[in-house]
Amino acid sequence: MSPIAAAVAQGVGVVAGALLVKNLLDAEAKKPMAGGFPRCPRCNGAGRTECLCTRWSDKDYGCRSCGGSGRMRCNSCGGSGTGRPIPAQVRAGRGQ
Repeated sequence: MSPIAAAVAQGVGVVAGALLVKNLLDAEAKKPMAGGFPRCPRCNGAGRTECLCTRWSDKDYGCRSCGGSGRMRCNSCGGSGTGRPIPAQVRAGRGQ
């Protein structure tokens, strides 16, 4: 095999390997967490987001919501990290 053909084959192999790894990582990120519920889109499953006090401070953030950590409970998932639907009771009234 000529050196040029070997270099092309090696380059194609590297690109194919990179695409395979990218597809595996993308598929892993889309998998639901334990319990069958998908990750929260706002916090990406962490359950915590950046606290509001970090937006107006000058590197000395800390408030009751975050306890000085700069990260507060996610408002979308309530800190669970899942996109689990909130149970709601719907009562049908009698027609008059």
